Amino acid sequence: MKISEMIAREILSLLDEQDGIAEIKRNDFANKLGCVPSQINYVLTSRFSASQGFIVESRRGGGGYIKITRVSDDKKAQIMHIVQSLGSELELNEARSILINLCYQEYIDSKTAGLILSCISDTALKGVDPAKRNNVRADIFKNALVMAL
Repeated sequence: MKISEMIAREILSLLDEQDGIAEIKRNDFANKLGCVPSQINYVLTSRFSASQGFIVESRRGGGGYIKITRVSDDKKAQIMHIVQSLGSELELNEARSILINLCYQEYIDSKTAGLILSCISDTALKGVDPAKRNNVRADIFKNALVMAL
């Protein structure tokens, strides 16, 4: 398992244990997981964004912490929040991260996630102008998530 997967799973586990809110000290958390603090930052920005249904706050000084809040535990509300917060463009890696989180939270199954991912892949969109590919990907992704409800 990749270190980023391990970090994400640990954060999601903390969220599950603590009713959707987790507070971590970045350096302590990194030491616990055997990684560098910048890897924690990477995972937070790539997998715990507002478009993925999370609010991330940080505070420096006085011990400092990072607070991650899951916007909603309700499947329909969570998916609709994601759909509404996505812009008009979507990169494949961001879509993949959203799907991984939705699977982990058991809002969609891995088969559905795989199907959506295959529909928005660069291979599936090879006939689309590369300059417009992320726009088409966003539209397909949003529609697929709504249909997955």
